[in-house]
Amino acid sequence: MNAPTATEIRLAARPHGVPTHDNFEIVDTAVPSPEPGQLLVRNLLMSVDPAMRGRMNDVKSYAPPFAVGEAMQGGAIGEVVESTVDGFAPGDHVLHQSGWRTHAVLEPKRVAKVDGSAAPLSTYLGVLGMPGLTAYSGLLVSAEFTAGDTVFVSGAAGAVGSLVGQLARLKGAKRVIGSAGSAEKVRYLTEELGFDAAFNYKDGPVAEQLAAAAPEGIEVYFDNVGGEHLEAAIGSMNLHGRIAACGMISQYNATEPNPAPRNLMQLIARRITLRGMLVLDHWHLRDQFLAEVTPLVAAGEIKYSETFVDGIRNAPDALLGLLSGANTGKMLVRISS
Repeated sequence: MNAPTATEIRLAARPHGVPTHDNFEIVDTAVPSPEPGQLLVRNLLMSVDPAMRGRMNDVKSYAPPFAVGEAMQGGAIGEVVESTVDGFAPGDHVLHQSGWRTHAVLEPKRVAKVDGSAAPLSTYLGVLGMPGLTAYSGLLVSAEFTAGDTVFVSGAAGAVGSLVGQLARLKGAKRVIGSAGSAEKVRYLTEELGFDAAFNYKDGPVAEQLAAAAPEGIEVYFDNVGGEHLEAAIGSMNLHGRIAACGMISQYNATEPNPAPRNLMQLIARRITLRGMLVLDHWHLRDQFLAEVTPLVAAGEIKYSETFVDGIRNAPDALLGLLSGANTGKMLVRISS
């Protein structure tokens, strides 16, 4: 009888520019066995996040780079199949950071139980997970949002941006504007998520489209894109405006340094605050975030979308698709049911 096998996705080589399938290696291995004090978890769902592209590079950052020849990492939801730890039993669902594989051996301090009866398991990787907390803390703390602000969100149809816009609307924004990369996503923002205005950044200069959508200027810009979007936002910013720099996906695959926004002098003239933000700095807000946002999701006052790719062997396709804008909302890999 053949022994059961596990599958993992390894970084085969560091990409130069846009990643390709050659940068990934799919490897079948034996299912690992837990030692005393460990859990064996069978992964069900895996998160795919823009930051994973940065970790494919060998550069110093807030998280260590993926190691060539080793399995990649990321958020995942799994089911405990074997436990040597008090407080965890087979069948428990747990959140952890050992995605990109079908099975993982974990220490209990590296996992958190999640309740699939309270909310779909997938939401703990999206609207109620790290992306959700990023949106919540980035808008309310980093961008210092207050009621009456006009808010612009780039990458607004993604997992983070879509929640930023909805939270701003629910908390009394004067106007919420989003940019996205297709007419379908623009429609999603305005007709389903309640954005006051949205535009397709591929239709023309971002600065012109933003100025038309926000003729009275903006107070808050939540940046997921960088580049032209950041320059346009600075140009539309009112006095004492605030920018939360969460991500700059337009630059992740660049092979040469991108020119900075050409209007940075406006930071001085308009007394603009530009603040980088990482969700790791705001983890203490997680309980507050869940207490506030979970009921809103349950009541349908906050909506979310998920894009699924099926099968661990298709996980590279999910990351490549995310980087090219193939997703609406959260990109997930459905590993097992």
